[in-house]
Order: sequence, then structure tokens, then C-alpha cells
Amino acid sequence: MILEGAIIYSNLLVLLALGLTLTYITTNVPNFAQGSYAIVGSYVALTLLKLFDINPYLSLPVLFVVGAVVGLITYLALKPLLKRGASVEILMIATLAIDLILLGAIGAYSEILSQIVGSTQAKFVFANLDFTLFGFKGILFVSTFVIILLLIGLYLLLYKTKFGIALRASMENPSLAQTMGIDVEKTRLFSWILSGALACVAGGLLPFMQEIVPSTGDLIIISIFAASIVGGLRHISGALIGGYIIGLSESLITYYLSQAFGTGFLVYGKVISLIIMILTLLIAPYGITGVDWRKVKKMLFTS
Repeated sequence: MILEGAIIYSNLLVLLALGLTLTYITTNVPNFAQGSYAIVGSYVALTLLKLFDINPYLSLPVLFVVGAVVGLITYLALKPLLKRGASVEILMIATLAIDLILLGAIGAYSEILSQIVGSTQAKFVFANLDFTLFGFKGILFVSTFVIILLLIGLYLLLYKTKFGIALRASMENPSLAQTMGIDVEKTRLFSWILSGALACVAGGLLPFMQEIVPSTGDLIIISIFAASIVGGLRHISGALIGGYIIGLSESLITYYLSQAFGTGFLVYGKVISLIIMILTLLIAPYGITGVDWRKVKKMLFTS
């Protein structure tokens, strides 16, 4: 069912875009390694399955912790550049370097794992391990549950805790927050840890819907950036909105084009994301959440 697959993909894209948006808001770093974070999670889940016979669904808590460590290491690597006031371009290049390092490490690890288990692990899927419920794939329910749990957790964190208030203040105005005595460094660190954790969890679920290879992260990063930019890089809610817009559009439009013009169109799914992103930047440079909708409404009703 095409709509089922589109919703699953959108759920995972939201997890990945949320982490990207969160780190951009707090540190102004466009993290090009976000996709590779996810593939780290995919291969950790594969390792736990092959070596310890742990179902990938049961490995999600482990992936959360592994992702948190990856996010922490990335932030510590970028911290000297941030302290020196490096430009966005320099920070972007630094994350590209980290992405290449992760890509190489994942590729090498897949070879090592292949030798250990006695069969190639350069590409894999978990579809055969999934369950069905009411005629739907289990990944639909699990990914939706993870999204709901995440949204509830973020709401409680941001609006019901002192740290959450400090985090929101740091995101809105870091300089003012620091002047008021808020430890901005802790909020930045937290954002990177959470970003890595969410990406690895998404990566653990990704093999249930598509084949994974070491370079998969470099393919999905296009959709991740498109989701964050379309929704708005300055608002956390933008990742949620953009994730579903890009996820559903990329899946459904590509499918119907392939039905009309042939399966060759399936290869160009990312083009849909890029077109939507470009159109959004032309109409609303700061994304959907960056639009003053009250002003738009006033203009429409007064004209």
C-alpha cells in the first residue's frame, strides 16, 4: 500500500529532520552528517541481530544511547571551531568531513562484520523480520508510536522543566540567554546528543522499509535538508511539518509518475524534494513556519 509506505517514510524523515533543525537552531551548524548518523544506527541494529539475535525493534534503546554518543563526539569535534566563531561555510565543510569519515568507517565495518558472520553485510533489509497488525506493517505502528512519544517528551521537556525553559531561551536568543545566566553550552551539547540519538533510532527503523548500504546516508540527507528547510530551520515544529510534506510528496508523486511514465521515475524521487525545497525558498525563504500567517490572512481578507 503506497500510502502506508509514505507515512512510514515521513515518520522517519521527521525524526531525522528534527535533529538537524535542533542543532541548527542552537549552534547554527548545517549538519551534513545527519544521514550517516542514521546508517550508524542501522549497522548497530544489524550487529545486535547477527551476533546476539536481538530483534531490531528491541535494540532501539541501545541505538538511542549509541546515537547520543555519536552526537556528543561530533559536537566536541566542532566545539573548537564554534569557540573561534567559525563561519557557517567552515562549519558546513567540517560536518561534510565528519560525514566522509563516518561513511568510510561504516564501509570498513560492513566488511569486518561480513567476515565475522560469514556472509556479505554490505547491504541488508529487515522487512522479513517485521510483524503485521490489522493488515498493516508493524513498522507503521512502531514509527508512529516513536513520533508520538517524542512529541510528548519534547513538550514536557520544553514547557514543564526549568532546563526546557533555558533551552527555549537559548534557541530564541543565545546572547540574551547567556546574559541572563543560562548555561548556553549545556543546551548546545544537549541538542547534539538528542540529534544523534533520534537519527540512530530512525536508522534502526529504516531497514524495515528499504535496503541499506553504507552510502544510504548520503542519499537521504537531501530529503532531510529539504524537510527542515521547507518546514523552517528556525522552528522545531518546522521539522514536523516539513517532514510530512516532503515524505508524503516524495513518495506519492514519485509513485504516480512511475505509474504513468514507467518505473524509471522511481530513481528520481529526490528530485521531487529538491523542487519543493526550491519553490519554498522562492515563496517563503524562512520556510512555512517562518511565514507571518496573520499578515497573510489579513492581506487575503482585505484585498
